[in-house]
Parts: sequence; C-alpha cells; structure tokens
Amino acid sequence: MFDTAVLSRQPRLARRASRMQASEIRELLKVIEQPGVISFAGGIPDPALFPVDAIRRHYGDILSDPALAGRALQYSVSEGDPSLRDWIAGHMRRQGVPCSSDNILITSGSQQALEFVAKLFLSPGDAALVTAPTYLGALQAFSASEPVYRILDHADVEGTLARCRKPDADGHADCKFAYVVPDFANPSGETLDEAARLRVLRMAEELDIVVIEDSPYGALRYGGDPIAPLQALDIRDGRSIDESRVVFCGSFSKVFTPGLRLGWICASRDLVRRFVLIKQASDLNAPAINQMVIARLAGTLFDDQVARAREHYRNKRDAMLDALADHMPAAARWSQPDGGMFVWLTAGSGVDTAALLPRAVEEAGVAFVPGRAFFPNGGGSDAMRLSFSLPDAGQIGSGIARLAEILRRAA
Repeated sequence: MFDTAVLSRQPRLARRASRMQASEIRELLKVIEQPGVISFAGGIPDPALFPVDAIRRHYGDILSDPALAGRALQYSVSEGDPSLRDWIAGHMRRQGVPCSSDNILITSGSQQALEFVAKLFLSPGDAALVTAPTYLGALQAFSASEPVYRILDHADVEGTLARCRKPDADGHADCKFAYVVPDFANPSGETLDEAARLRVLRMAEELDIVVIEDSPYGALRYGGDPIAPLQALDIRDGRSIDESRVVFCGSFSKVFTPGLRLGWICASRDLVRRFVLIKQASDLNAPAINQMVIARLAGTLFDDQVARAREHYRNKRDAMLDALADHMPAAARWSQPDGGMFVWLTAGSGVDTAALLPRAVEEAGVAFVPGRAFFPNGGGSDAMRLSFSLPDAGQIGSGIARLAEILRRAA
C-alpha cells in the first residue's frame, strides 16, 4: 500500500524557487481582458499590424519545398539560422555596431536573453544595478538567481557608484551588471540621451561590470532624433566589439509579431560562446522554421513594417497624451514618450494605485498596471503604467476620461 502521508508531502524545492513570482501583469490580464473593459494594462502589439499574409506565404513556400521543409522541421544549430544571424549583424552595423554573425545568438524572444544574462552573471547575493522603475520581466528573470538590487540613477554617477560599493547587511557588494532599457523604456517611456548613456558606460567602467542594453522598442521612434545604442557608443573610439562591455538584447516581437518568439543577443564572441552553452542546456535551439520565416520577413519587409508601426502607434500615443491633457486632475503628472508603447503616470495626492485598480475595473471599466510592480526595492505606490498600443483612439479617449474621474474620487 502507498503511504498517503508521503504522497501529501510538499517536495523539497531549490532555494531559488522561493524567488519565483508570477508576473503581476500576466495575472492581471486574466482578470481584466473581458468585454467592456478598456485595458491600458498589457504592452501588447496591435494584431492589426501583424503581416499575416506574408507569414502565411513564407511558411507555405518553406513547407512546400522538401529540402527546406526537412531543415525547417529538424533540430538546428544552437547559435541560430545563419541567414537570420547575417541579417541581424547587418542591422546592428547600420546602428553603428561593427559586428559579424559570430557576435549574434538567436534566442526565444528577448525575455530568454534576460534569463541567460542572469544565469551567466549572477550568483546568490550578487548585486544587479537597475533603474527604478524598471521592466518587471527583467526582475523576474534575474530574481531566480537570488541577487540584491542596487538602484541606477544615471543623473547621479557618484551616488550610484557609492550604492554599488557599499556592502549590504550580509556583506554582499559584488555588482555584476547594469541593466538599462535606453529607448522608450518599459514602464516609464523614458529615453536616455547620449550624455546619460555615456554616464552609464562610465559607471560600468569604474565598477568593471557589463551593461545589459535591452532594446525591444528601439525601432518605434515617433519623434526626436535617433540616439546611438550604448554598444555603438562603447566602441566608437575604434575598439572591436569583442572588447565591448555591452550585451545588446534585441527582439522581433514589437515590429513583426510576438507569436514567433524570436530575439537575439549581440555581444563579444567570448560572451556569445558562453551564452550558446546556456542555450544548449535550455532548449537546444529556437524553432528553425520560425527563424527561417523571420529571416525572409526581415529581408523583405522590415523597413516597411517599421514605418507602418511608427505611424500606427504614433497616432495612439498622441490620442493618449491629448486625452490626459484634457481630463486628468491637476495633481497628476505623466511622461511624454518619443516612442515605444507606454506612458508613466503619477497620480499624486497619496493615491494608492494598487488599491484603486479594482475600483477602476468595476466602476469605470478601465484597467492599468499599478506602479509598485516595477520597483525592486519598494516604491511607485502612487504611479501607474498606461499602454496605448492595443486600444483604438476612441477607446483611449473614453478610457482616460473614465480613469480621470476615478482618480478625482480617490483624491
């Protein structure tokens, strides 16, 4: 007979399991994606932009050719499809990063790249340098490796350096990397100007750490002049990319579609070789057929797709900024992003946005993400992230008006 007491016991989990938490945004989507709710919560690309016909055609062309189909449906090299890596290397060169396909690893979305960063650089108790607020998915990817977090303030170099060099209560002070989203950041919408990027590189040099440059929104610029990636700035004095301390994480999700789950790492060949070993242990390779389809899309549609996305999302951003100006109470403040998918709003007047959310959904039929989810060490209780990527202009205007009324009542 089986010992039922044994069967009912909880398994003894690894210590890192206690650091694994559900994404507040992912859990939130289960509740708010219902009829009648205008959602500013998910930073989700608009399906109206997905190049469905081209994707269908490329899959058909690949699968109708026996030789291509055999390669597309087989295991593949861990580094990624050679033609896709060649295209990405050319794309990075156009941004001022002289590199080759040997500097590129294909990942299953840029989220996997962040997981690999944690596995390669973080041991329990090491410090990760992040902004506040910062991307929640990065905190999830890093936290399983049991780091401590130090706050990166790109306007205060000396203060940031002091925080990194000061041991915490357990004596840990080994800072391993600085993580930044330099273009239209999730959640703040902030863009680092060139001076701020150079300050981040200076901090990294003084601390002798790498910089993780997460750039999923870089192509979605609606105003202002483009700014060179940190990776380009790091080597513009003639150094090789193999001497760079920057690890660039890119994604196809915001330009083409997130459903194919493809991103990339661009880094020194030494680091790429190490990331490849992690990739082999993780999932062997990204799906070969998806890589072949994306390679064809990128080679034929990338510039046109970027232009479509910029016009589409620019109109939505403008609709949100206009609605905020028309309806929000005087105490509220919000960002004015030059691109991306997000506006960061601070409600003021002691409003707790986490407590406000259920009321906003039930009474006004509008949803957002409370700000404190994006702070590793506490904060943001009076802030919220608003995404304009999915609702249409009419929904944005109506939803912001409803949200403003809820904020007035709360204040």
